[in-house]
Amino acid sequence: MRAMILAAGLGTRLRPLTGLRAKPALPVLGRPVIGWLLEFLAQHGVEEVAINLHHRPRSVEDAVARFAPAGLSVVYSREDHPLGTGGGIAAMRDFLSESDPAVVLAGDTLLDYDLAGLAAAHRASGADATLLLQPSSPDTAGFNTVGIDDRGRVCRIADRFDLGGETTSGVFVGLRLFSPSVFAHLPKMTPGTAFEDLTDWLMPLAASGAADIRGHLAEGSPFPWRPVGTPEEYLAANLSPPRVSYFDDNESAAPGTLVTGDAGDVILGPGAEVGAGARLGRCVVWEKERIPSGFVAEQGVFAEGKFYFCGPGERTENASSED
Repeated sequence: MRAMILAAGLGTRLRPLTGLRAKPALPVLGRPVIGWLLEFLAQHGVEEVAINLHHRPRSVEDAVARFAPAGLSVVYSREDHPLGTGGGIAAMRDFLSESDPAVVLAGDTLLDYDLAGLAAAHRASGADATLLLQPSSPDTAGFNTVGIDDRGRVCRIADRFDLGGETTSGVFVGLRLFSPSVFAHLPKMTPGTAFEDLTDWLMPLAASGAADIRGHLAEGSPFPWRPVGTPEEYLAANLSPPRVSYFDDNESAAPGTLVTGDAGDVILGPGAEVGAGARLGRCVVWEKERIPSGFVAEQGVFAEGKFYFCGPGERTENASSED
C-alpha cells in the first residue's frame, strides 16, 4: 500500500512557529509530527510514501532523514508554488494510482486507526474515495463537520457544500483513501494549478454522480487524534499527546527528551538546558536550546533563542528574565 503526506502548506495558522520550520517538522515530545505519521503508516502496512514539499522543505527532509522507520521508501514531490491539497495529490497521481487503495493524510495531525480495517471497508463499499471521520464530542467542538447520508455517502462539507439527505456527521481528521478509479476524474486544469481536493474535486464528483465519495464514521469511543494546526493545538499535542498503538508509552518521546516541571508540563527536547532559577510552565523547549538563568515563561515554545507565546490571545514573542 502506498501513501502520501501533504506537507507543502505554508502553515499560516501556526505562525510564528512555521516561520522556523514547516508544520510537519515541528517536534511533539521531541519527535517531528512527520515522524509520528511515518511510524503510523509503516506499522499499518504502508511500504512507500510520497511527501510534497514547498515551505521550509529542508526542515521536512531533515526530519524524515532522522525519524523515518527503517525500510520505508520515501519520495518527494517538490512544488515551486503551493498547489493546494488537490493539486499536490494530482501531481502524484501516477504514484498513488498504483495502490488500491492509496492513503493520503494531512501533515499537521497525530492519529492512530486500524488502517487495514479501514482499507477493507473501503474496498467492500466500492467507493472511489473514503474520508475518515471522528465522532463529534466535546473535544471536537469548534471543528467543521462532514455530513453523510444513510448509505454513508458524503453529502455535506462544513457550510461549503450541502447536497441534502444528511443523517449523521463527524469531524474529518485529514485521512482519505482513494481507489485508482477516482484519479480518472481529476479536474481538467492546467498542470500546476492549485486546487483543493474536497471542494474542487471530490464534492463536485459526488454532486454529479460521477463518483462515490464515502465517509467512514468511526464507531464507539473516539480514536486517538490530535490536530497540530494552531499554536494552542501544538502546545496541547505536546502536553497531552495521543496514546497510539505504534509507540509504547515510554517510546513516543524522542530519545533524550525529558518531561519535567512541577506539574509534568514542561517538555525539554534532546540537549536542551535550563539555566539556574528559570521557571517554566506549560512550555515546550526545542532541542539544544538554552534557557537563560532567571527566565520566566508560561504557555509557549522556546525555539531558536526566543520564546513564543502559544496560549489564547495575541501571538507575541514574550520573554521575562529576573537577571
